[in-house]
Amino acid sequence: MRRRNFIASLASMAVAWPVAARAQQQTPLVAFLNAQTAAGYTYLVAAFKRGLNETGFVEGQNVTIEFRWADRHFDRLPELAADLVRRQPTVLVGTGRGH
Repeated sequence: MRRRNFIASLASMAVAWPVAARAQQQTPLVAFLNAQTAAGYTYLVAAFKRGLNETGFVEGQNVTIEFRWADRHFDRLPELAADLVRRQPTVLVGTGRGH
């Protein structure tokens, strides 16, 4: 009888463990950095979000996206990048051209 109880306990732990691990995970953070203006890249942001949605990531539901735009003030890029890195993103996306 003890063996049966032990096996049942192991089985219930194996089922409960992934559920508990998922509950402890935070929502993934995607950090997005661009040297240009947000207004000039609305099509890019829309496509980026659409791509995330197609892979199952929906902003505000199971992923958070932080955007930083330098507005062509290229000297701000290091500060903006450092801010995003401090937030410990799951992934940091850098796009745009410097001119």
